Amino acid sequence: MKIICIGRNYSDHAKEMKAEIPTEPVFFMKPDTSILKDGNDFYFPEFTNDLHFECELVVKIEKNGKNISEKFAHKYYSKYSLGIDFTARDLQSECKEKGLPWEKAKAFEHSAPISNIWIDKSEFQDQIEFDFFQNDQLKQKGDSKDMLFSIDQIISYISKYITLKTGDLIFTGTPAGVGPVQIGDTLKGVLNGKVMFTFKIK
Repeated sequence: MKIICIGRNYSDHAKEMKAEIPTEPVFFMKPDTSILKDGNDFYFPEFTNDLHFECELVVKIEKNGKNISEKFAHKYYSKYSLGIDFTARDLQSECKEKGLPWEKAKAFEHSAPISNIWIDKSEFQDQIEFDFFQNDQLKQKGDSKDMLFSIDQIISYISKYITLKTGDLIFTGTPAGVGPVQIGDTLKGVLNGKVMFTFKIK
């Protein structure tokens, strides 16, 4: 199982990060050790002083595929969930300045908390909305219609370069509103009106 994350898939987030808006999907990967299942608290790592949340809609690949046509991509997933792409922003900035890869800022242990709950596609209409709360304050509001690249476009694009396998997770990008977390915070994600995850930062 691999975790594939899409960067800058919402124009407002790209702007808040002072980054160019991409003309094709940007993706990076996390190892399976990045997964943190809902119900387990997250322990603030010692190597960063600026850890940011990025709440994202997640899809799980349900069959193997390579060079998937966009018109058939919808057949490779049937459910949605929510997760967080934790980012050590200070480490990321250091890597950017030196022209180095970002793995230590993005792929560290438990940097990808994900809900245990999956909601079937049939429960949604034309768009998928989600909300992220930090200490009961709304911080992010996502809507799939605001994605620069749709889920089907993402699946088709990734599969040109990497064979997608059953169980692979795709984090589809975060909307604007990302920010730092602190020890003692409680984080909550809501999808389609349903609480998908809640956990503490320790």
